[in-house]
Amino acid sequence: MNAVEIEEAVSQLAEAPFDPEAFPYAFLEAFGNKATTIKRLKSTGKASTNQSDLPGGVLQRNNIHLKVCQEGEVTATLTALHESPATTRYKVKFILATDGKTLEAESLGDGETVACDYPDFADHFGFFLALAGITTVRQIRENAVDIKATGRLNRLYMELLKQNPDWDKAENREMFNHFMARLIFCFFAEDTNIFHSEGLFTQTITQMSAADASNTHEVLSELFRAMATPLEERGAAGIRNWADRFPYVNGGLFSGSVEVPRFSKVARSYLLHVGNLDWKRINPDIFGSMIQAVADEEERGALGMHYTSVPNILKVLNPLFLDDLREQLAAAGKNGRKLLHLRQRLAKIRIFDPACGSGNFLVIAYKEMRKIEAKINELRGESDRRSEIPLTNFRGIEIRHFAAEVARLALTIAEYQCNVLYLGQQEARSMFLPLKNDNWITCGNALRLDWLSLCPPTGTGVKVQREDLDLWGETRDEAEIEFENEGGETYICGNPPYLGSTWQSPEQKDDLKQIFDSRTKNWKSLDYVAGWFMKAADYGTRTNAAAAFVSTNSICQGQQVPILWPLIFETGHEINFAHTSFKWANLASYNAGVTVVIVGISNHAGKVRYLFSIDDQNQTIVKESENINAYLVSGENVTVEKATKPLAEVSEMTKGNQPADGGNLLLSRSELDNIQFSPEVKKQFIRVILGSEEFIRGKQRYCIWIKDEDVKTAYDHPVISHRLKAVQEMRLSSSKAATRQSAKYSHQFSEVRQKGDEQTVIIPSVSSESRDYLPVGFLPKGSIVTNLAFALFNPPLWNMALIASRLHLVWIATVCGKLKTDFRYSNTLGWNTFPVPTLTEQNKADLTRCAEDILLAREHYFPATIADMYDPERMDREFPLVREAHDRNDEILERIYIGRRFKNDTERLEKLFEMYTEMTSHQGTGKKTKKGKTKGGK
Repeated sequence: MNAVEIEEAVSQLAEAPFDPEAFPYAFLEAFGNKATTIKRLKSTGKASTNQSDLPGGVLQRNNIHLKVCQEGEVTATLTALHESPATTRYKVKFILATDGKTLEAESLGDGETVACDYPDFADHFGFFLALAGITTVRQIRENAVDIKATGRLNRLYMELLKQNPDWDKAENREMFNHFMARLIFCFFAEDTNIFHSEGLFTQTITQMSAADASNTHEVLSELFRAMATPLEERGAAGIRNWADRFPYVNGGLFSGSVEVPRFSKVARSYLLHVGNLDWKRINPDIFGSMIQAVADEEERGALGMHYTSVPNILKVLNPLFLDDLREQLAAAGKNGRKLLHLRQRLAKIRIFDPACGSGNFLVIAYKEMRKIEAKINELRGESDRRSEIPLTNFRGIEIRHFAAEVARLALTIAEYQCNVLYLGQQEARSMFLPLKNDNWITCGNALRLDWLSLCPPTGTGVKVQREDLDLWGETRDEAEIEFENEGGETYICGNPPYLGSTWQSPEQKDDLKQIFDSRTKNWKSLDYVAGWFMKAADYGTRTNAAAAFVSTNSICQGQQVPILWPLIFETGHEINFAHTSFKWANLASYNAGVTVVIVGISNHAGKVRYLFSIDDQNQTIVKESENINAYLVSGENVTVEKATKPLAEVSEMTKGNQPADGGNLLLSRSELDNIQFSPEVKKQFIRVILGSEEFIRGKQRYCIWIKDEDVKTAYDHPVISHRLKAVQEMRLSSSKAATRQSAKYSHQFSEVRQKGDEQTVIIPSVSSESRDYLPVGFLPKGSIVTNLAFALFNPPLWNMALIASRLHLVWIATVCGKLKTDFRYSNTLGWNTFPVPTLTEQNKADLTRCAEDILLAREHYFPATIADMYDPERMDREFPLVREAHDRNDEILERIYIGRRFKNDTERLEKLFEMYTEMTSHQGTGKKTKKGKTKGGK
C-alpha cells in the first residue's frame, strides 16, 4: 500500500460505526497487514501471533500494542500498555488505546503522542505510517491534508471519467486536465481569502447545484466564466448574480473554453468533500509531485508514491547555488551596500528544470531564495519591500500536460504563501489577482527542445519556435520572451527520467540518438538521463550556467563511464560536486526506493570540489577535493578498462564451462533419480553442476562429465550414448561454426575450462544489489561450474576472503556496473583490475582463517541457502554468525589496506582508485589526458 491508499482506508474506518472487537484488526488492516497476518493474530493457542499480556490486548511484535477499553479508561489503558513487559520484550514501536470516543497513542521511539476524539484519528494517520514500513517522510505527518487531497481528487477524477468517457480521449484530455487545475486553484483560493470569503466556492456549489447533480456542470461553468471576465464587462456578459461575487482571475487559467464535464451524484459528493478540506495547509513543495499522478493513466496505479522530499531536493540545490547565497548573506553582515548587491543578484538568477514534473525543484528554489531576500530586507530595514524575484525566472520543461499545469499552479501558490509570510495577507491578496499571463513552464520533450531558446543567456528579443507556449491561454507557434535579468546566472537542476537502455521506447532511443549519434556510436547503452547531462553541458558552453541532476548511479558505473563522461569533459565541464549513492525513497509501504546519485557539473568549477556521502552510521559527511572523477571518487580522472591478467598477485579467474548441448548433458535431480545409474557409473560420469542460480538458490543440478580416456566406456551405457548422439546432432545443426566444430567431441562441453578434479571458488555472474556482500562460495572437488558463473580453480583460500569483502563489492558495483538492477560481475573488468596490496604470509593466513569462518558460519545454518542467509531483511536477525564472520573479514582486510576500518564506501573507493592509478602507471599502461590525468590501460 502507499500513503494515499492508507489514508483512505483509515478515513473509512474512522467514519464507520465503532466496533470494539473488530477495531484492532481493522486498524492493522488499514495499514497494509494481509488477511493471513490478521487471521494469525486473531487465532488462539500456539498458532496465534498475538503476544499481548493484557486481557483483550493485541500485540504485533516489532510493531504495535493496542487495546480497546471501557469508556473513560483510555489514559489508564495507555499507561498499562506502556508498562507492559510484552511491549518491551517484543520491541513495539507504537501503543494505542481507545474507547470509541477518544483515542490516545504514543510513538515509543521518539515519545511523540496523539490524543484526539475517535472520529478525528484519521487526521493523524501520518503519525502511524511506520506501521506500514513508511519511515522516511516526517513531513507527511505534519501535512496529512496533501495526502487526503490527492486521494479525494483521484476519486473525483475517476468518477468524472466514468460519467464522461469522451473526456479521456486524447483530443479532450488536456481540456480535462485544465479543468482539474481550475478546481485546485479554486479550492486553494477559497480557503486563503483570495476569494474574500472563506469557503465561497464550495458553498456556492452546495447552494446552487441540485442534490442530484443534474446542473453541477452548469454552475461550475458559470463560475469559471465569471473568473474569466473583468468586472467592468460582466454586465454585458450576463454573469449571474451568484457568480458575480467571484473576483476576476484569468491570467490564462480561466480563458478559453469553460466547458465542464457532467457530474453524477457521487461525483458531486466527492467535489464537496474535496472542497471541505483545509486547503490553507496545502504544501506546494510536495502536493504537486503526488497530484500529478491523478491525470496520468500509467502512474495512477502508483498514486501517492510520487513524492520528492524537501531534504533530498536540497541535496541538489544547496551545493548548486543556495549555499553560496547563504555564505554571501553571512559575509555581508549589516553592510547595506553588500546586501543590496546580493539582492540584485538574487533578482537575476534563473532556475531551469528541464524535467520539472509538477515543479518541486522550482518551488523549493523559489521559497529558499525568498527566505534569503526577506532576511536581506530585514537587515536593511525594508521588511515591507515587495519581492524583486520574478516567477518567470523559474523555468521548466515537462512532457506531460497536467504536470506542467500543476507546476505553474504550485509556483503561483508558493508565491502567494511567501507574500503572506513576509508581507501579510492583505498585501499578498492585493498583489495576487488577476493572475499574470506570463508563462514560464513549457510542455514538450526536453531532449528535442532548444534550451537556449527557452532560457536564453541574453536579455530581450529572443524568439521561441514551439507549440503550447501559453499553457493557460491560446496555443501560439511563435512568441517573444523578455527577461529582466540580463547578465544573471542560470542553474539547471532536476530529477529527469532515468530509464536504462532496456526500458527505453523507440522514441526515447531516438531522442538519445539525436544528441549522441554525431559524438559516439556507443550511445545505445546509455541511460535516458544521460541526455539531460549532455544537453546541460552543451548549454553551459554558451552561457554562465551550472547544472546538477539526480540520476541513477549507473551513469557513474561500468560501461557508461567511458561513453558519457569523456563527452561531458570535452565541453570543458568538470564535476564540481556530487552526492554518492543513497536511497531516493517514496511513499510506498516497505519500498526502499531507487538508489541514486547527484552530480553537479560546471565549466567554471572552483579549486575545491565537494563530495557528499553517507557513512556506515548513516550520517552525511562532506569531503573537499581537488577533483572528482566520473566514478564519483575523489581523485584523478581515471577510466578502468579490462585487463587480461590480474594486476595484483592473485589467482586467475575464468568463466565457467559452456555446455552448448541442447540440455542433453544436463540433468535435474528427478531425471537423475529416474535413470537409476549404478553407483559406479554415477561416480565416474555424473557431477554436481552449478551456475549463479544453483549456487545462490541451492538448486540441485547435475551433468554428464566425461574425460577423454573414458569416452569408450561412456558410449557403452545406452542412456549416456543416446544423449551424446543428441548433443552431436544439435551442434551439427547450429548456425555457428564454432558450435559445429565442437560436434567432434560431443562427449564434452563445447568450452571446457576445468578438469573437474579441482577445488573451486565460484562467483555468480549476476547478484542482487540488495546484498551487502557478493555471494562467493567454495566448492568441493568434482563440482562443475557453468558459464553462468566465474571460477578460481585450486586457488589459495584467501582469494575467497578478498571477493567476500565489502571492498570488493563496492569495486565491482562501480567499475562493472549492473545488469538491470543486479550487480554484474566481470573477471577482466572487476577481478583482474582489483587493487590488492602486497600480502605477507601472515596476511594470507589471517585472510584464509576469515574465509574458513565465513564457510563455517554458513554451515551452521544448513540447509539455509545463500539467498536466505544474505537476504538483507533476514541476515542480522536470523543468521548473525554469517554477518559476524563478514565483519571480521572486513576488519582484517581493511586494516591491511589502511591500518583501520574505512568510514564508508566512498573512502573505500578513494583508496582503491588511488592504488589502481598507481598500479597501472607502474606497469606503463596508463595514458595521459590533456589535463595530465591517468586513463587506465589494458
